Amino acid sequence: MEISRTPEDRFADLPDFPWEPSYADVPDGDGGTLRMAYVEAGPADGPVVLLLHGEPTWSFLYRHVIRVLADAGLRAVAPDLVGFGRSDKPLAAGDHSFARHVEWTRSLVLDHLDLRDITLVGQDWGGLIGLRLVAEHPDRFARVVAANTGLPTGDHDMPEVWWMFRTAVEKAEILDVGRLVAAGCVRALDEGARAAYDAPFPDEVSKVGPRVMPTLVPTRPDDPATVANRAAWEVLTRWDKPFLTAFSDGDPITGAMAPILRQLVPGAAGLEHPVVARAGHFLQEDAGEELGRIVARFVRG
Repeated sequence: MEISRTPEDRFADLPDFPWEPSYADVPDGDGGTLRMAYVEAGPADGPVVLLLHGEPTWSFLYRHVIRVLADAGLRAVAPDLVGFGRSDKPLAAGDHSFARHVEWTRSLVLDHLDLRDITLVGQDWGGLIGLRLVAEHPDRFARVVAANTGLPTGDHDMPEVWWMFRTAVEKAEILDVGRLVAAGCVRALDEGARAAYDAPFPDEVSKVGPRVMPTLVPTRPDDPATVANRAAWEVLTRWDKPFLTAFSDGDPITGAMAPILRQLVPGAAGLEHPVVARAGHFLQEDAGEELGRIVARFVRG
């Protein structure tokens, strides 16, 4: 598997992101390994909160959330998905699949880090991958926070705005990652943060991950990931551990999923599900501290 590894100097002087990365090698599925990056903050013996980002961001997205969680005495762990951030970036679109991203993340979180009693916080692809992990390894997870995410099976069409996004990503001659993130925010994204989202991708060759991820979302009933996602839903519809939806009020892509999750997952019953105001798809960027407080209360409560 041919990969790109972003030079470390691309990550110099990141705003509000002081944590040093750690690394782990995970099996790549082709007989080799991939290096995955992650950051940690908070006491090592604190309750574990796993923060999974989505497309096209990286763990930098959670910087304001991480600080709130660490100050609350929680152990925040924020990986970079393969193809993003400081993690290795496979250069062939065919090297990426939904199943492989689940397995790469599982290997890091459950094998290398051996995390247990986990609170998952998943947004965008972080939820698609994270909810699969929850369903396939329910004994490792204590609770879930679903934030602007879902778990599509291809049985229902995606919103038109999502198709527009997918088409734009596929056809862009130059993929402007910082601009994509800014477009998914309601509040202004400053130049320093925008540059931080561009940092992992020094050239177009390295952007296979951001380009390919929309094509891996199941959009038809015979999608390669549909069987596994349906099986995950079978588990989630019996999941009675606490399950919180913390969606924003300004995400046209995933907004319709919040009531579905609350209706179908037993663990969502009886909880007060917050709506994060004045926030877009990337609610961690628009209202990270607020999301951090919501998660901290949920874990401590």
